[in-house]
Amino acid sequence: MPVFNYTARTLTGELQSGSIDLPSHDDVVAHLRKNRMIVVKVDQAPKDIKINLFAKGISTRDIVIFTRQFATMINSGLPLVQALDILAEQSENQALKDVTRAVVYDVESGHTLADALRKHPKAFTELYVNMVAAGEAGGILDTILLRLATFMEKNDALVRKVKGAMIYPGVIFSVAGMAIVILLVFVIPVFQDMFAGIGQQLPLPTLIVIGASDILKHFWWAIGGGLGIAFFAVKRYYATPSGKLNLDKFMLAMPVLGDVIRKSAVSRFTRTLGTLIASGVSILEGLEITAKTAGNRVIHDAVMESRASIAGGETIAAPLQKSKVFPPMVISMIAVGEQTGGLDEMLSKIADFYDEEVDAAVEALLSLMEPVMIVVLGVVVGGMIIAMYLPIFNMINTVQ
Repeated sequence: MPVFNYTARTLTGELQSGSIDLPSHDDVVAHLRKNRMIVVKVDQAPKDIKINLFAKGISTRDIVIFTRQFATMINSGLPLVQALDILAEQSENQALKDVTRAVVYDVESGHTLADALRKHPKAFTELYVNMVAAGEAGGILDTILLRLATFMEKNDALVRKVKGAMIYPGVIFSVAGMAIVILLVFVIPVFQDMFAGIGQQLPLPTLIVIGASDILKHFWWAIGGGLGIAFFAVKRYYATPSGKLNLDKFMLAMPVLGDVIRKSAVSRFTRTLGTLIASGVSILEGLEITAKTAGNRVIHDAVMESRASIAGGETIAAPLQKSKVFPPMVISMIAVGEQTGGLDEMLSKIADFYDEEVDAAVEALLSLMEPVMIVVLGVVVGGMIIAMYLPIFNMINTVQ
């Protein structure tokens, strides 16, 4: 179907331009007049718009802004297509602009908004699409879009907190690793040449450091290759169902870090499910979507078992309790929410509580990591320096 570029005026005299996918020039004119617009110009586009999601990428922040503006325009009474046209024109992200134009074409062709969004999974998640579908079915699309934007902002903030907790120790250990490599490759050989001219028996710590320096200088390619092979082996193992399950169990069992991962997973699970249920998505579909977005295989399996329990006429809380992943307070609050019929509100309260718990857990992790990093770096770097000075101390004692 050809694409036409048009320019038209609204009833208020505002000039608008856009693109539309219809069979003919006359169909475009008829469509614009049907939407109470005065046609100024209609031309067939020379070629189809190509969507390139890899040019820059669409960030969560881009989607949040898009969603909030979309909700505001729908709430103000603007027609769906006109609102999407405006969003496409004002978007600064070219990838999102192209996706929005493609969504406009599909909506104009008779597809629902949810079906049009579903064609672009790299921009709109399954959760997003299902909530939009529920909003369209219930006639509360603007409310759902605002709820979606709030959910995405809170979820993105949670992810950034956890990632931020990993950046500081990661940077410190990376710099420390570079410093150790420089010492072993450039500094230690200087001492080694000096000691070789003396002909003195070297202490064991000095021999160990010199041996490590020799290994790194002569077999760096083997060390790099081994690390690369180990990385890809672990990555490939993690891609298997059993590997993902075992490694996720290991991560949850780790001291302090496991607590951060568990609490962030609980917060994500409860907020996602609560938002879906409040938006009118069925609980079975909501649990399936939540399981896919859990980010942890252990949590995923527990949620899917809960879904099977619901399908069999039982409660959500029982299988979650059997998984031994969720804290007793979460299980009890979910059970109360099921009994009172206010499960969505209860889940939102749990998510708010665990957002604060994640903050506390991240602070605890960082406060623990700082002394650990100081001790580890002090022992490694300080030990290497002492090992190099031991022969010098022995020579001084011999002279005396």
